Amino acid sequence: MLLQRTFWVVLVFITGLAAANVHPVESRPHRILLDTDVDTDDFFALLYMLKLNRSEFELEAITINANAWTDAGHAVNQIYDILYMMGRDDIAVGVGGEGGILEDGTMLPNVGGYLPLIEQGNSTAGGCRYRQAIPVGLGGKLDIDSNYGLRKGFLPQGSRKYSPLRQPTTQQVLIDKISAGPIAVIIIGAHTNFAIFLMNNPHLKKNIKHIYIMGGGVRSRNPTGCCTQNSGSSCQPRQCGDHGNLFTDYTSNPYAEFNIFGDPFAAYQVIHSGIPVTLVPLDATNTIPINEDFFKTFENSQHTYEAQYCFQSLKMARDTWFDDQFYTSYFMWDSFTSGVAVSSLRNLHNQNEENEFAEMEYMNITVVTSNEPYGIYDSSNPFFDGRRVPKFNLKKGGVHSGHVQTGLRDPFCIVQNGKGRCQDGFTKEVTGAEGVRVLVATRAKPNPDTSSELDRAYFKSFLDVLNHPQQTGRFNFTTQFPNYKEVYYKPDFGSKKQGKPVVFDMDMSAGDFVALFYLLKLPVEVINLKAIIVSPTGWANAATIDLVYDLLHMMGRDDIPVGLGDVFAVNQSDPIFSAVGDCRMCMLLEDTLAAAIWTREMC
Repeated sequence: MLLQRTFWVVLVFITGLAAANVHPVESRPHRILLDTDVDTDDFFALLYMLKLNRSEFELEAITINANAWTDAGHAVNQIYDILYMMGRDDIAVGVGGEGGILEDGTMLPNVGGYLPLIEQGNSTAGGCRYRQAIPVGLGGKLDIDSNYGLRKGFLPQGSRKYSPLRQPTTQQVLIDKISAGPIAVIIIGAHTNFAIFLMNNPHLKKNIKHIYIMGGGVRSRNPTGCCTQNSGSSCQPRQCGDHGNLFTDYTSNPYAEFNIFGDPFAAYQVIHSGIPVTLVPLDATNTIPINEDFFKTFENSQHTYEAQYCFQSLKMARDTWFDDQFYTSYFMWDSFTSGVAVSSLRNLHNQNEENEFAEMEYMNITVVTSNEPYGIYDSSNPFFDGRRVPKFNLKKGGVHSGHVQTGLRDPFCIVQNGKGRCQDGFTKEVTGAEGVRVLVATRAKPNPDTSSELDRAYFKSFLDVLNHPQQTGRFNFTTQFPNYKEVYYKPDFGSKKQGKPVVFDMDMSAGDFVALFYLLKLPVEVINLKAIIVSPTGWANAATIDLVYDLLHMMGRDDIPVGLGDVFAVNQSDPIFSAVGDCRMCMLLEDTLAAAIWTREMC
C-alpha cells in the first residue's frame, strides 16, 4: 500500500513538472524599465503601463532620453508630476549625467546621453547632426516640453522635482535596477542611454530578459505626403512610400525613423547586443493611425484624470497639426509599443509567440550607421577621421567606416531630382552574418468585435485600461488645490511720474532672472519696464518662458507683455524647412552686472 501511494505521489510530481515546463507560471510580476524621450505619445504609453495590474507588471524605473524630442529639465519634471498624480512616487527616475567619453573611447561614469555617441566628447556640449531634424518651436520641442501649455495647468505638484546634485543620473538608475535581477526594457526614444549602459556594463546583460523597441522601418511604406486623385497636377509627393518618417529630412534621408535616427550607432549596439529584441517599427504603427472614430470614442470616454490628460493632449496635437491630414498622419507609435510589449510578456512562454495586438514575424535586420563606400575618410565620421586607431576599436573598412550624415542638407546625401541616398538609421533587412534575428511587429491586429467603432484591438485595450477605476490618478491640479483661482495682477501707479520706458531682452539664464528681479524692484519713477523679449537661442530653451510668466505673476506684474523670439539664431534655420535648423550657441555676458551698469548709465 505504501509502495502504491509512493508511486502516485511520484507520478503526480512528474506530471506537475511536465505541466510547469509547458506553461510555467511567473511567481513574481514582470519587472519593467522604460527609457523614454517624453513625447506626447510616450506618456500615453507610460500611463497605460501604470494602469496595469501590478501583480503582473511592475514598472520600476524610468530613464529619460535627453537627445530627441524634449529637453531634460522639462521632461523630468513632467514625469515626476505624472507619477505623483498616479500615486507612484516609488518609481525611480533617472536623467542626464556629467560624464564624458575620452578620445581613446574610454567611457567615464554617468555619461548623460545628451548627445549621440558619435558627437559625445568629454563634456555635455556638442553638435546636433541628428537632432536638428526635430523642429524646435511650434510642433516640436516647444510644444512637447510644455505639452502644449497643458502640463502646469493640469498635473498636480508633488515633492519630487529636478534638483542639481540630487537628481539620480540615467546610468545610476539603469545600473541599480538591472543589477537587482531579471528585467524587461522598453525603449521608446533614441537608444543613447541604453547603448552607453551596455558598452559600460557587459556583465549585466544577463539580467535583461528582453528589449522592446519602438523605432525604425523595415518593409514600411510611408502613407503620408502622397498625392491623391483629387490633388491635381501641381501636387508634389513628399515622403510618400519612403521607409522612414523624417518629414523634415526626407530629401536627404528617406530611410530613417526618428527614434533610430537620433543615434544610429547606439541603436546598432542595442540591436546587436545579443539580448532578445522585439521591434515595433513603422511597418506596424503605420497601420494604427488615430482615426476620427477613435478620437470621438476617446472624447466620450474620459472617466479618469489620466484619460483626461491624454485626451486633452491629443486634442491639442490635432488642433495645432500643420495640415488637415491629422487623422491619417498621427499614429499610435509608442503607446502601441507598450501594448505589444505587455502582450509579449504575457505570452513569453508561448511557443507560437502570439501577440493580441500585432501580427509578428522574425526578420534578420541591422541598423545602418554609415553609408557606402566604406573605408573613406571625408571628415564626416569622428570614429575614424584623423585616427590611427578607430574609436571603440571599430573595424577599419567595416560597416561603421563610411560617410556619416552631417546634417539636413549634407551634399553627400542629396540626389539631384530624386530621393536622398543617405541611409543613416535605416533598420535594414539583410542576409548573412551582419543581420540579427529580431521579432518584428508587422501590422496592428483588427478589433475582434466587428460591431465596434474601434477598428483596432489595441484601441479598445488602451481606452479600457486608461479608464479602469483601479490604480487611477488621485487628483489633478484643480482638485489638489480647490481654492486656487487665477488672478490678473496689475499695479496701480496712480499719479506717479513714470521713468524711462525699457524693454528687457533676456535669454532666461540664471543671471537674467536676477537681472529681471533687479529691474522690477527699481522705482517705477526711474525705470518703467514696458515689455520683455525672450530669446530661446542661448542658455535656455523656448518652453522656459513659463518661468518668466511665473516670476511676473509673483511680482504682481501680469501687465508686462512677454514676447518669444526666433528659436534659431541668424542664418541657422533651414532654408527649405524653417522649423528645423542648426544648433550653434554663443556665450553671453554676465547678465546681472550688465543690467546694473546699464541702469546706472540710463539714470
